[in-house]
Amino acid sequence: MMLRLLACLALLAMPVPGPAHAQLAKELFGAQPRASAQRPQPIGSYSNGCAAGNVQLAETGPTWQAMRLSRNRNWGQPVLVDFVQDLSRRMTQVGWPGIYVGDMNQPRGGPMLTGHRSHQSGLDVDVWLMEPPRLNLTRRERENISAVSKRRADGAYVNTRWTAEHMELVRAAASDRRVARIFIFPGAKVWMCENARGNRNWLRKVRPWWGHHYHMHVRLSCPRGARACVNQDPPPRGDGCAEARQWQQNILNPPPPDPNAPPPRPRRELRMADLPQQCASVLSAPAAR
Repeated sequence: MMLRLLACLALLAMPVPGPAHAQLAKELFGAQPRASAQRPQPIGSYSNGCAAGNVQLAETGPTWQAMRLSRNRNWGQPVLVDFVQDLSRRMTQVGWPGIYVGDMNQPRGGPMLTGHRSHQSGLDVDVWLMEPPRLNLTRRERENISAVSKRRADGAYVNTRWTAEHMELVRAAASDRRVARIFIFPGAKVWMCENARGNRNWLRKVRPWWGHHYHMHVRLSCPRGARACVNQDPPPRGDGCAEARQWQQNILNPPPPDPNAPPPRPRRELRMADLPQQCASVLSAPAAR
């Protein structure tokens, strides 16, 4: 009798699968190994969306290598793949052999199992702040090699590993009309504000943000005609250097905590019901060959 009662209690304790709209979106999108066989279309916003018809960046090209291949995140909209290849070729003009490419997007975009809150609509890419020593790394080497931090004093300044060529990498990306903004640590933005010469319009797109001292995060604008895609508001006017210097000062001299500030709320995981409706069809579409 006791054994039967324990068995019943165990059954009651087992989780019951809920409706699809209540499931965690990251578990569903993170399980997809291939892109959808659909017309390419970024859907929703960078932090709440998905991507139809993504294409895969080749693991190795003449001027790039995709890193951390086990994550299966070297996917993006065709415009993103084209951008990565173009940027890698541009870096050969300043003496680099090319670039190492970090996380792009999952095969069908959407929330990731680990890491990024963004990188959901097929338009984000992390580019390592590192001159590739060579472009024939093995899969195993790509899992173990790491970029080197370029920050000093918690990101208020660059360290001695930062070079003028790193600024050229950022400049090349920011000068591309497809790019909406670039995230990098505050000290790098301040250094570029102090050392950039000539046309400085590209600096507007370069925004200070926490972390981003091993790589820069490049975000593309929604392609023309992508009606389901939601752009981020454009950066404020100007070169953004005053803002970067304020970030720098806040790192060096942190303002006192606000005693009236409410405690931070834990970030809620996105469920399928939170994503644009089109993401359900992206998830259920046949896989591209």
